Amino acid sequence: MSASRRIAILTGGGDVPGLNAVIKSVVYRATEAGYTTLGIRRGWEGLTHVRPGREPDPDYLRPLDRTNTRTIERTGGTILHTSRTNPRKMRAAGLPPWMDDAERAGYEVGDGIYDLTPHVLDNIRELGIDVLVTIGGDDTLSYSRVLVNAGVPLIAIPKTMDNDVQGTEYCIGFSTAITRAKEAINRQRTTLGSHERIGVFRIFGRDAGFSALYTAYVTSARCVIPEAPYDLDALCALLAADHAANPSHYAFVITAEGAIWKGAEMTDVGGADAFGHRHKANVGEALATEIRERTGIETLASELTYDLRSGEPDSIDSLVATTFANVAMDLVEAGITGRMVAIQDGKYAHTALPDPALGPRKVHVPQMYNVARFRPRYNGKLGDPMLLVGLD
Repeated sequence: MSASRRIAILTGGGDVPGLNAVIKSVVYRATEAGYTTLGIRRGWEGLTHVRPGREPDPDYLRPLDRTNTRTIERTGGTILHTSRTNPRKMRAAGLPPWMDDAERAGYEVGDGIYDLTPHVLDNIRELGIDVLVTIGGDDTLSYSRVLVNAGVPLIAIPKTMDNDVQGTEYCIGFSTAITRAKEAINRQRTTLGSHERIGVFRIFGRDAGFSALYTAYVTSARCVIPEAPYDLDALCALLAADHAANPSHYAFVITAEGAIWKGAEMTDVGGADAFGHRHKANVGEALATEIRERTGIETLASELTYDLRSGEPDSIDSLVATTFANVAMDLVEAGITGRMVAIQDGKYAHTALPDPALGPRKVHVPQMYNVARFRPRYNGKLGDPMLLVGLD
């Protein structure tokens, strides 16, 4: 450790409720341990765009202490802000504006792509960062792994409403997303019933169906998930039967954004972000149209996406975020870095950072999902962790 004993913290990717609770808890523990804490603003952009020798830099650096973090856990989002910057794959338009052509050329790796990792490493040294704490999902964690392999002392904390990070049963933001989705669906039941409609609720889940599945679990709903391409006619028949049997004559299904029926092709839309991701076409609208055409029943498509990531965290996310931060600081004080805080077998743990080659963690369909009924499995849970599924 250098004489400064400095911890830096950043948040990357999409925001979720609970990030500020992590930031505050790291700051409080770091202060007790004799560290100063530096907030890196705007995710990885803070370490690509900060100018060497320009500290303080209010655009990208924010000193953190007990005073300016005292109440932040009561609000959502991230006080450090975030971005989807990928320092390994930057295009010219995204490079720091102050960087001259000669310096840019030194980072070009071909096809108009620039890898600013050497610059990031220089900035970490220049800023006197002894330990870097990163909070993010697969993309943020994949670049965290790059820095760990380059020798940076780093602790990672997983967050994503999709709950699909390899190596952990839980990611910050997941519980709040399910809580908010349940509340929204229960409110909208009255509208569906008043108009005798079939509702289609679209929720996060590009590659994994945890958000759709768990929302269905707590709303007694049918759902479709990316891991199980489905028979659309079978789904329509069940929804029509639900609609007829319900005294209020409504039914609904929850669809993950990456779930598609057999024979369908849902194209991505818009430009790719820095990690190569494009938005999925709106499967909720498409599914609602198909259901209406096949059943003759009026349908309503409803988005359960960005509202779920807004506002303060629920009690579980507050608890897990605070505990993840303190486990991270336990590791730092023990001299352990290069690890990700996790929950395994229902217990707090730490593990290796995810290997990007493994891709997102997926729903174990035979254990968790009734394909024929389009429902979560409620039986056989004895011995499972509280959050219903362990790691394969």
